[in-house]
Amino acid sequence: MFPMLAEDELHDLAEDIKAHGLLEPIVRDPDGVLLDGRNRLAACERAGVEPRFTTYEGTDQAEYIWLSNVRRRHISAGQRAMIQAMVLSRSGHSLRTHAKLHDVSRSRLSLANTVLQSAPDLAEQVRAGKLSLDAAAGIAREHKAQAAAAQAAFDHLRTHAPDLAARVTEGELALDAATRELGQRQAAVRRDQEHLTAIAERWDALRELARARQPPHPPGPRRPRLRPPRARHPPHRGRSRVLRGGTGRLTHPKPTQLTCCDVGLMSSAAAGNTTGRRDVVWCR
Repeated sequence: MFPMLAEDELHDLAEDIKAHGLLEPIVRDPDGVLLDGRNRLAACERAGVEPRFTTYEGTDQAEYIWLSNVRRRHISAGQRAMIQAMVLSRSGHSLRTHAKLHDVSRSRLSLANTVLQSAPDLAEQVRAGKLSLDAAAGIAREHKAQAAAAQAAFDHLRTHAPDLAARVTEGELALDAATRELGQRQAAVRRDQEHLTAIAERWDALRELARARQPPHPPGPRRPRLRPPRARHPPHRGRSRVLRGGTGRLTHPKPTQLTCCDVGLMSSAAAGNTTGRRDVVWCR
């Protein structure tokens, strides 16, 4: 979990062990797995000194590895946070508990865990001290944004051009090339739509011009005015009225209907029978 010492530091440790011996034994678990002392073991091999071993009898090996190394080594806060994030990823413990127990900033620990989850290669560089935690976090954010943009572009491609999306999935076409081809298709469609719109506008203008030049319609035939029929008064039955006047002159102001009696009297007046009184019978 913890990085090895640099070459010059390992050389100095070997010289010290060769001169003074191994002061602190190398720790293994009951199965013989090395828990602490990798650098001391390598320095013993360089110095030609027989190493001494001891067995760890505790139950929390990850906690022992952390405590025995973090107090001894001169590592940065970013390295310490990344190493603890790696330990937590294997143990399953919460960030809050470990940050409180081991005096590590919770924000730094959360940042290290984010880098570990999104970019494991960068997390290894942070652990080895080759890259700072802040720089790794910035690169990881860029990678995450690029991945989100690529996913959005692929979703757009799958919606509007399933054939291109299938070729991208099968590896026949790169995502950037497929996106460019889709853009060319959409540009062609927009040009066709603009052309059709221009044709429709031109057609409307020609139609309005033809309508303006067309002569007005001639007036249609005049329809006869319909008048209601005049009411006709029924003749009086069994009753007559005699008007007395001069010679053959009708004194009724508005005769409405002549009867056979009237016609007879008028015929007699026309024949020259003007003597005496003339009686005209009007029947209504």
